[in-house]
Amino acid sequence: MSKVNEVGTIPNEISMLKALNSIGETIIIADKLFHIRWMNSNASDLLTLIAPLFQLQDSRAFIGLSMDFFHQRPEHQQRVMGSLMTTLRTRITIRNRFVTDIVVTPIMNDLKEIEGYVIMLMDVTTKSEEEKKKEKLIKALSIPILHVWKNTIALPLIGEFDAERADLLISSVLMECSTQRIEYVLISLNGLSEFDQEVQFYIQKLYDCLKLIGAKCILVGISPQMAISMGFLERDIPTYRSTYAGLEAIIEQQKHN
Repeated sequence: MSKVNEVGTIPNEISMLKALNSIGETIIIADKLFHIRWMNSNASDLLTLIAPLFQLQDSRAFIGLSMDFFHQRPEHQQRVMGSLMTTLRTRITIRNRFVTDIVVTPIMNDLKEIEGYVIMLMDVTTKSEEEKKKEKLIKALSIPILHVWKNTIALPLIGEFDAERADLLISSVLMECSTQRIEYVLISLNGLSEFDQEVQFYIQKLYDCLKLIGAKCILVGISPQMAISMGFLERDIPTYRSTYAGLEAIIEQQKHN
């Protein structure tokens, strides 16, 4: 008798395929020759949506088709599947319209021979939505918020600073200050490519917003050239030449609070 890892038995009244159909994932079963033999209702709904991209009527038209049908380079897909002994996960684009994570797991018999494959399509989204997610992530990464001291954060501003990025920065900083009870915000200007009146306007706006919620804004990384052109900003905004000097001033203020 061969050794198995399963524990317990499935009741006779429970169908394995119905169990797969009840899982909230998109599941397809293919035979060992890579032909699609079955799909659950989630997969049927998805493939019905995708079918017109392949000049097919609905999901039923995919039954019996080889998975090679989806690939521009079928020989590469066959090579990968042919040597697959464990679960494979990768990200694919379908007809340049949909993006999904695909998880392929071989179905093995007791002799460790492949009898078929279970394919799961996860986190399916349109390519435009995927691009928006990437853009949002890039924007978030473009405004690093660093916790440098107790109740103190630092924001190194790098590159160009336009209206869209300024609005994102202000909303992110205000949210961080509100949720984390931040008292001091160090704004480092070292990495800015320009320090014109528009940039000064956004910094003044950030200063005013922070003042309304009881947080103090401190500018650091002020070069002599910047100091000359800072006439647009209010004179009561604390400014320091280096981050170290600004942080030292914050620590001193906290001692007396």
